[in-house]
Amino acid sequence: MTRAGTRQLSALWGMSRPSQLALILVVYALGVAMAAARGWTVDSMAVLVGGGALLPTAASIHYVNEYADHETDALTERTRFSGGSGALARTGLSPRLALHAAVASLTVGTAVTVAGFATGLLPPVPLVLLMAIAVIGWAYSVGPALAWNGLGEVTNAVLGGLVLPLYGFAVVGADVDARAVLAVLPFAIYVFTNLLATQWPDRDADATVGKRTLPTRWSPHRLRRAYLASATLSLGSLAVLPFLGLLPPTVGWSSLVLVPVAVLAAQRFTVVRSPFPTVAVMVAMAVIQLLAWLRLAFW
Repeated sequence: MTRAGTRQLSALWGMSRPSQLALILVVYALGVAMAAARGWTVDSMAVLVGGGALLPTAASIHYVNEYADHETDALTERTRFSGGSGALARTGLSPRLALHAAVASLTVGTAVTVAGFATGLLPPVPLVLLMAIAVIGWAYSVGPALAWNGLGEVTNAVLGGLVLPLYGFAVVGADVDARAVLAVLPFAIYVFTNLLATQWPDRDADATVGKRTLPTRWSPHRLRRAYLASATLSLGSLAVLPFLGLLPPTVGWSSLVLVPVAVLAAQRFTVVRSPFPTVAVMVAMAVIQLLAWLRLAFW
């Protein structure tokens, strides 16, 4: 392979954001495990097809975001968890590479989705949920460009924290009801908290190119209040929902081990650039809840 080809492959790998794709699979599996714990029979082939449709679709959303954000990504002082992948700025490649990869990935995801639906392995409800992820995920960066108009944080939290696990829940044929929504709502709220933290280091670069995220619109004081309110609501609901019989104690209360780290993260927000503690809480919450649902399903 030529040096140029190697550089393109390296950029494509980085722009796909492999660590985020891995987290997407964890949250997807969380939804599947939740369905199993509630007594639904898990068809392994349906789960594989659902995941096979999801991954390229999610990758396409990452690629189109890299395309739309190449200007701000080139300006920002990147941290490990913010500022995009930095692949375009690092390699000097054209943003059109990201756009072409986005279209190609979406085409693959659509083909797998259509095949899954045609064979009955992807029921109508998860089909609609995956279509919503694709359409709104692209709209986050292009078209309405929700991320540029102060709606990105809420949109991303709803898609990644609510729709994604419910997609995994529905892939096995489970009925998406209010109980299922409430079970993943605390995680979705903390995804919003996390987005405030990851957008904070990019606020100056975003403002320069006209990307109006919440950290560019709100003062640090208002951001801290929103952060504290959402983090408290997320962790507080994990404590309360089991008392109301709306969430198994194993799932809700096991996540409360993260409270000390969440307090530290809140103290650091807007004080330091790195969003690491907040990201760590979000990722750990997803993993802990996945393991808790698996325990209820299989042990």
